[in-house]
Amino acid sequence: MSSTTVQNAVSQLCGRQQHLWNDFASVLATEKELVAAAIGLGAEDIGPLSEREIALAKAATDNSIPEQNLARIKELIRSGYDPLGEVFCALRSSGERRENGATYTPGAIVQTMVDWAASVREPSRIVDPGTGSARFLLKAGTAFPMAELVGIDVDPLAALLARANLAAGGFIGRARILLGDYRHFAERTDGSTLYIGNPPYVRHHRISSKWKDWLFNEAGKLGVTASKLAGLHVYFFVATVRSAKPGDFGAFITAAEWLDVNYGALVRSLVLNELGGRSVTVIEPTAQPFPDAAATAAITTFEIGAKPTSVVFRRVDSLRNLDGLAKGRKIHRDRLTVEPRWSYLTRSAERPPEGYVELGELCRVHRGQVTGANNVWIAGNHSAGLPASVLYRTVTRAREVLEAGGTLADPSRLRFVIDLPPDLDALDATERGAVNEFLKIAREMGADRGYVASHRKAWWSVGLRAAAPIISTYMARRPPAFVVNKADARHINIAHGLYPRDVLTEIAQRTLVDYLQVNISQRSGRTYAGGLTKFEPREMERLIVPGPAMLAAGVLE
Repeated sequence: MSSTTVQNAVSQLCGRQQHLWNDFASVLATEKELVAAAIGLGAEDIGPLSEREIALAKAATDNSIPEQNLARIKELIRSGYDPLGEVFCALRSSGERRENGATYTPGAIVQTMVDWAASVREPSRIVDPGTGSARFLLKAGTAFPMAELVGIDVDPLAALLARANLAAGGFIGRARILLGDYRHFAERTDGSTLYIGNPPYVRHHRISSKWKDWLFNEAGKLGVTASKLAGLHVYFFVATVRSAKPGDFGAFITAAEWLDVNYGALVRSLVLNELGGRSVTVIEPTAQPFPDAAATAAITTFEIGAKPTSVVFRRVDSLRNLDGLAKGRKIHRDRLTVEPRWSYLTRSAERPPEGYVELGELCRVHRGQVTGANNVWIAGNHSAGLPASVLYRTVTRAREVLEAGGTLADPSRLRFVIDLPPDLDALDATERGAVNEFLKIAREMGADRGYVASHRKAWWSVGLRAAAPIISTYMARRPPAFVVNKADARHINIAHGLYPRDVLTEIAQRTLVDYLQVNISQRSGRTYAGGLTKFEPREMERLIVPGPAMLAAGVLE
């Protein structure tokens, strides 16, 4: 990592203080130099150091940072900047930091969350469950000059940086950094605790079975069910409920996907019950709430033990508009209890223009069928000999819609999906013989043992929906694409089917598709880490489109 690269990484951070950074950028070009700077700034004064931190410090003993550079770093820290954290993010790629879910939060968001906490009450203790370089503790420590500061992180280098920042910030004597897993944290205190921070985002496939069992068991104690598909941020909500007591309160910023996905039902239940949720503020990816990832964020505020009659929902697309966490629509808890997805509640309910309606008034939107094993149920050499009566031309790749130019006309370019009837006796003798031979192969491929197959009425019957007159993509790094389905194709779960509630003429279908192709933006969906935007069926049904009269005329205003 060159000093120029590191310098560029913090150029925006330092702003008017850039002249200070220019003086010492060249001496923080390696992790050992970063450790040396942390030690020089007094990291050991926020002790005691763990064995892993001591090992890092010893390995960096040959690196010394000039006192004048340390003084200037300290000046930046006390001016509200985080040069150590920015260098850390430059030295370690986002891919490396993703292993621990480490994404550092912009200062404007940190300040807004601390300001909200200051409007609630004065805590006696502040806990940051994934502290990183202690950005939240630094801001909160200034806002609450009498509170104890406790930061927890699994990364020894991040822990050293947090100690250095707290020491340089003047918090020696009331700050502690614990190197470890927040899920083990169980310290209680007599006064009120503020839980604040950015819980790490780690996908479920990187979480061990031991911890998945932990989540299931802890959720069970609360009387709710946990999915083993949950990301790590869900674990941190549960851990907070487990260690907190009535009177404690908090604000967490996380990926917003828990608002809608099935595994997020656990968090939604906690918000309505044990957490005592007060508000949910969604931040669009355009505001870069997570600098490393184009993802939608959600700031959730809560008061343990509270039973609010409503929760405030709001959405912002710029950090300039993030002027507090108590503004927005109040949604009654009774409604939230029955709503399976919450993200659309953050959008302002706008009355459609004259002549326009929600898409759901025209069409039902259904995701395509899950096969459970595409390698089995998409026809290939393994299915040779099957009769045409069980083979259906099907959209199996998003690009088949994306590249169709608004009309899916040529079925020969699509693959076949095998869809057998639940009652195999409906087949004639010849067909049944060919199907029986195929089923032997399918069993050898494990098609009868998967989760999806085990929950079907008949494991061999995929159950494709009827061909939808209009088909759309629903997840991509771009707005969805729509096509008129002249190929009479079916679709599996990589696409949505739009099924008109009343007959739409060919002109109306074409006009609707033409409108959707150019008037729907990514902002109407939900964006995940990596920049993927997803439209759930109900979200798509809320899109505003021309009404029946305009579509029938084939003319748009």
